[in-house]
Amino acid sequence: MSNPLDRHLEWLNQHTEEIIDAERPIIDPHHHLWPGESQYLLEDLWDDTSSGHNIKHTVFIECTQEFLTSGPDHLKPVGETIFVKKIADEAKKEPSKSQISGIVSHADMTLGEGINEVLDLHFQYGESLFKGIRHAGGWDPHENMRNSHHSPPKDMYLSDVFNQSLKILEEKDLVFEAWQYHHQINQVAEIADRNEELTIILNHFSGPIGIGPYEGKENEIFKVWRKDIKELSKRPNVLAKLGGLAMPVNGFKFHEQETPATSDQMVEKQKRYYLECIESFEPSRCMFESNFPVDKQSISYHVLWNFFKKISENFSEDEKNSMFYDCAKKAYSI
Repeated sequence: MSNPLDRHLEWLNQHTEEIIDAERPIIDPHHHLWPGESQYLLEDLWDDTSSGHNIKHTVFIECTQEFLTSGPDHLKPVGETIFVKKIADEAKKEPSKSQISGIVSHADMTLGEGINEVLDLHFQYGESLFKGIRHAGGWDPHENMRNSHHSPPKDMYLSDVFNQSLKILEEKDLVFEAWQYHHQINQVAEIADRNEELTIILNHFSGPIGIGPYEGKENEIFKVWRKDIKELSKRPNVLAKLGGLAMPVNGFKFHEQETPATSDQMVEKQKRYYLECIESFEPSRCMFESNFPVDKQSISYHVLWNFFKKISENFSEDEKNSMFYDCAKKAYSI
């Protein structure tokens, strides 16, 4: 009997599409890697990035893998940087394939001054690939909603010690990846105001939730989300990642279909989020992201990038270049 991963790949392979605009160079600024039963390592990444689109570079984003198993707890996230750096070095042996050209790691941002020791080790092991930190702040008051993977307390982003750590990232010219839920967008605006020289990258449209107590309230949530996104976009130090809405938590239920999502289905269901965000931030501050393999629960890699190209079809060449390549290149110094 095939294993769950093989069965899922068989499900995904039920739908394929002809590649749109195949030569366009792309930086995928948001993917993960992990070993184990749900393995997604270099060959798996390359299977996706080589599936038709011209993916030149990628950026790894922390996902709590391969932490150190000994030593002080606050230094254990450095193990993930060591793990990914080895994979990135392995990728260099085949330069014709997409290269992992950035690593965004984790550090406990409630350490304040103590974060310096962690950052120094990330620099030591990640070298020039180390680009910044993500400390997810997704918190929800409902008992049946799961908080982000670092189990943040309520209003973590607004604490003085968190902002002390943000100042240190700013001093070291590192980016901060903000990942939280739709009702916390105002918190991102506040930390952007308090740290005007820090580049803050908004993940996954700030996570509009579509399950649990939010199921069936998509239009109501979108209306509030749009207002808050427009307000957040007034902060010039905030960039927006366009993607990550094919996760089950967003409530579109693509993963429950008999066949995987098509690019046209994605356009029908999600276009308004993308166009509102692009209009608010403008293409110069937007970058398309795969969020793979998490979004692979719902859609194939080549189909997802076809969706992005359909979303952007009415934009100019310069605007497309920004969203597919230039914004990420600048943000991560690739």
